[in-house]
Amino acid sequence: MAEQQEQEQERKDAAAPTPDDALGYEHARDALLDVVRQLENGGTSLEESLALWERGEQLAKVCQRWLDGARARLDAALAAEEGGAPGGE
Repeated sequence: MAEQQEQEQERKDAAAPTPDDALGYEHARDALLDVVRQLENGGTSLEESLALWERGEQLAKVCQRWLDGARARLDAALAAEEGGAPGGE
């Protein structure tokens, strides 16, 4: 019984919205992995599954924003390095 209550609390925690701006990449990724695990394990009601899915979509968008930002920073650093190289390389 206690294990079932603990699982229920984990589902609620994973589905609970968190301000996206406050999430770092690793936190969002880990939360997304938890959501995926819960969905794969099953045992949730349709409503809980939908809430988990929606939360997973939000977390995936947060991760993608972080990855896009990292790519932009890398591209800018590479462009600056190429622009500063002798011979225009």
